[in-house]
Amino acid sequence: MLIPIPKSEGLKFKDKFVERYEKLTDMAEFRKYSLSFLRKSVRVNTLKISVSDLKARLEKEWVLTPIPWCKEGFWIDHKGEGDDKRRDVGNLLEHQLGYIYIQEAASMIPPLVLDPKPGEKVLDMCAAPGSKTTQIAQYMENSGILVANDVLGTRLAALGINLQRCGVSNALTTQMHKWWKVGDRFDRVLVDAPCSGTGTIRKSLKTIEMWNPNIGKRMAKTQKQLIQAGFDLLKPGGTLVYSTCTLEPHEDEGVIDFLLSNNPDAKIEPIGLDIKRSPSVTEFEGEVFTPDVKHCLRIWPQDNDTEGFFVAKIRKKA
Repeated sequence: MLIPIPKSEGLKFKDKFVERYEKLTDMAEFRKYSLSFLRKSVRVNTLKISVSDLKARLEKEWVLTPIPWCKEGFWIDHKGEGDDKRRDVGNLLEHQLGYIYIQEAASMIPPLVLDPKPGEKVLDMCAAPGSKTTQIAQYMENSGILVANDVLGTRLAALGINLQRCGVSNALTTQMHKWWKVGDRFDRVLVDAPCSGTGTIRKSLKTIEMWNPNIGKRMAKTQKQLIQAGFDLLKPGGTLVYSTCTLEPHEDEGVIDFLLSNNPDAKIEPIGLDIKRSPSVTEFEGEVFTPDVKHCLRIWPQDNDTEGFFVAKIRKKA
């Protein structure tokens, strides 16, 4: 059941936003979900506890509903009523001990698509605060090398705390701006790029006011640099995953079109997850993208009652 965010009824989307997004989705449904509370969700950190043991600890007081696309993920809701109903998941002992990570359900998708293996060398280019980094580490079973990078030192503090809390021991944190100068090569690279965040309105209503018609193209310049740098760092046969929490085509399909057009050895691959999805955008505002962007995963908030998200899986040909 959708619960409207208090005082959100009076929020007005900018006319140009409405004009733009009416071309992409059902604007009424998008507005309804974007102005409703986001369901709380957690990921079990299997570096410290099994899913069954975690459920045994919490299910007396909490309802854990499985997230279909992530076997370690659950929507979480307290069994109490009225004033007795708890919403402070962050105060749970299990969170403090690193048994769970509070993570939005759609945010769990990129590490699943990346599919890192124990013993591999993996790069998370935009790692802080560490939700996807810690998820990658648990799939690697703390084996191999995980380089967790971010450009801001202030963000690295939160990243380091979360890596420590979750018991990650195979990660190296770095603060690098120009990865393309590094001679090393990785089996897998995650580029969870900074973006305009139009998929996260229900978590940050200020996004409505901050949005402007040029933000997508402006952000895309940085995103194209990041995805090219990440691809250059891949070993032949390696996998790159590009993701954003925006629904702007220039930041999503447009960036993938750029990579595929400029790198003959880049091949996009389908994403086979148990999740409802919407068609990719193949043409927008006069720009025509390669038909291969149909393999990207575009998720609107109303598709699965989550944040909006975009994910693409790229393979570097051997």
